[in-house]
Amino acid sequence: MKLNEIRENDGATRNRKRVGRGIGSGRGKTSGAGHKGQKARSGVAIKGFEGGQMPIHRRLPKRGFTNIFRKNYVEVNIGRIQSAVDAGKLDSKKPVDAAVLVEAGVISKARDGVRILAKGELKAKVELHAAGASKSAIEAVEKAGGKIVLPAPASE
Repeated sequence: MKLNEIRENDGATRNRKRVGRGIGSGRGKTSGAGHKGQKARSGVAIKGFEGGQMPIHRRLPKRGFTNIFRKNYVEVNIGRIQSAVDAGKLDSKKPVDAAVLVEAGVISKARDGVRILAKGELKAKVELHAAGASKSAIEAVEKAGGKIVLPAPASE
């Protein structure tokens, strides 16, 4: 392949529609804008305008808010961890934290931390370091002989 031989695939690009170029073009005279009226003029900005009626975005009540400090945890089920151990991607003898899970391909991003959930079955004895875990997940991991290490709760 040479630089001068590179070209677009057939049909990948189209020529732009040239408006206002005579009757024969199919887009002559009014250039597809119709006759008169606000939309035929330049500088039209009427998104959400409902002809003088109160627009829907003003009729509906405002509710709730977005908490900008909310933590976005990645949820990992113990069944997923067991399948990674079975596949040889996780070493059950070493502590497993977010970085190890990313490296093993169990999760794609660590985000604000990992939260362990109890779906599935865990047979391997694993030490998990996580930002959070459900009570049933902690029970399931301890039943298998492992443990979940959580960060110390913030004292006020």
